[in-house]
Amino acid sequence: MAFNYAIVDMRNLGVLCCYLGIEVRQDASDISLRQTHYAKCIFELGRLDCYNPAHSLMEKELKLSRQSMAKEVDPTLYRWIIGSLCYLVHTRLDLMLAVGCVSWFMERPTVEH
Repeated sequence: MAFNYAIVDMRNLGVLCCYLGIEVRQDASDISLRQTHYAKCIFELGRLDCYNPAHSLMEKELKLSRQSMAKEVDPTLYRWIIGSLCYLVHTRLDLMLAVGCVSWFMERPTVEH
């Protein structure tokens, strides 16, 4: 069996500025990754823009339960938000614990979660 290798023309496209929705900023001393636009889209499309900012991601010693009696929310929207936040964790490691905790409740999400 013979392999037919095609010659590929390689081109220098310049400095990388965006890759898979991740904004890349490069200078002489470092490279930084951001997902500012993606995070804003999550807030807008997930209808989260009406909430106030907080200094901490989760309440200290917060106890969430699967047997919550709070009002249920749209599970499709909840799952979409959690999936989007999982991708955002690539550049925001500080979100990892909070996203992991709320992802446990995707089967029957409530307002509490």
